[in-house]
Amino acid sequence: MGKQAKTAIEPTREKNYPEWYQEVIKASDMAEISPVRGCMVIKPWGYSLWENIVRVLDDMFKETGVKNAYFPLFIPISFLEKEAEHVEGFAKECAVVTHHKLEKGENGTLVPAGKLTEPLIVRPTSETIIGDSFSKWINSYRDLPVLINQWANVVRWEMRTRIFLRTSEFLWQEGHTVHATKEEAVARTKMMLDVYQKMAQEYLAIPVITGEKTESERFPGAETTTCIEAMMQDRKALQAGTSHFLGQNFAKASDIRFQSDKETEEYGWTTSWGVSTRLIGGLVMTHSDDNGIILPPRVASSHVVLLPIIRKDKDKTTVMDYTSRLASRLREKTYYDRPIRVEIDDRNIGGTRNWDWIKKGIPLRVEIGPKDIESDSVFVGRRDKDHRDKAAIQKDVFVNEICDILDEIQNTLFQKALAYKNKYTRNIDELEIFNAFFTPKNNERPEIHGGFAMSHWCGDAICEKRIKERLNVTIRCIPYNQENEAGKCIECGKESNKRVVFAKAY
Repeated sequence: MGKQAKTAIEPTREKNYPEWYQEVIKASDMAEISPVRGCMVIKPWGYSLWENIVRVLDDMFKETGVKNAYFPLFIPISFLEKEAEHVEGFAKECAVVTHHKLEKGENGTLVPAGKLTEPLIVRPTSETIIGDSFSKWINSYRDLPVLINQWANVVRWEMRTRIFLRTSEFLWQEGHTVHATKEEAVARTKMMLDVYQKMAQEYLAIPVITGEKTESERFPGAETTTCIEAMMQDRKALQAGTSHFLGQNFAKASDIRFQSDKETEEYGWTTSWGVSTRLIGGLVMTHSDDNGIILPPRVASSHVVLLPIIRKDKDKTTVMDYTSRLASRLREKTYYDRPIRVEIDDRNIGGTRNWDWIKKGIPLRVEIGPKDIESDSVFVGRRDKDHRDKAAIQKDVFVNEICDILDEIQNTLFQKALAYKNKYTRNIDELEIFNAFFTPKNNERPEIHGGFAMSHWCGDAICEKRIKERLNVTIRCIPYNQENEAGKCIECGKESNKRVVFAKAY
């Protein structure tokens, strides 16, 4: 039996998936735990990735007519109380501000003082505060639709946190729209879900299932919640984005009314939709291996790192000049409407340098030494391949073909993730097989289970609850784009005409 290859990340995915995830984040230098419980510090490599996601999404939003705005971080508690289901859904996660200043206490420590007349909630989401503004902005059907998005931070006081996936404070965008008719609002809900699907699949290389949440899984106060669901490498589901049709619930709570073209007074029809820095966690868990993260080129923090090889002082000037000229030529190239982002790492730290960039997931690593310069070539390693798999490429060929190479990496990552999702997605019609699918053998590695079970469900919340209590499995969504199919509920045996996605989830 051969010696097992050493990996950069310990433990590996196979040994301890949750710990592996934390180590990948640490090794990539993307983020770290902050002194504030449940919060994170997003470091430049991770924040650059988020910026690229923001740019892509922001452009797509604006193409649909959405404009950006900004609303207060603090929400009066009375605003949340206007929508009963909404406040009940978020009450346990709210951070509350009750005082407006600090004073020194008897022992010299700082204590809160200046009690507020009304407590303020640090926004967990902004439907109510934005609804207050909408009620002032909208008077007539001529003012509609209102299509607003804000990029912001939110706070949800989570009990169990994990960097990027679930933190007490995180970054996100939240879109909010008002329409004159139900049909327009429903169409906008679907439109924004399509934007999220495009972002996930075409840019993050994450295959997703689109569908509708069950009543028990809906956003508090929504009439319909639609979502994109992705499979991670431990076969759990990750809700990667949601788009909500809110009906007139929030319009009535915030008094968003308008004069119709028939001169009647009507309540607006509203939507809200959002994605967050959770997308980065999803990217990590979809594409990383036991040597670290692998960044999809279309959103990568940088595309290529140039690694000059200088073993003798006399070679330094020649190698660095060649490297600088190559960097300039690459930066003149455009990949997905943005300049190629190039790093130059001339640190003299041996093999550690190469491993640093493997762990950071940069798509291309390019070594440049005196022998390469003599043949006017570069030595290229791709992050989607084995780290030992490198090839010499003529410099001009590399410059001319770099965009094609990056797209090949992008497509390879998507196809690999799609094959994984398909492999662990099964149609299951027998309860015994269903239970076994979600039960680890011999109770080993409880975080690993079968994957996505496509099974029939009668629509009864009682069956949904029983499955959740027995297996910790939820209905992730009722998928769109499926044919009606006669079957029997996996739990109770009643008639059903559609399959739903059952999975354990983050």
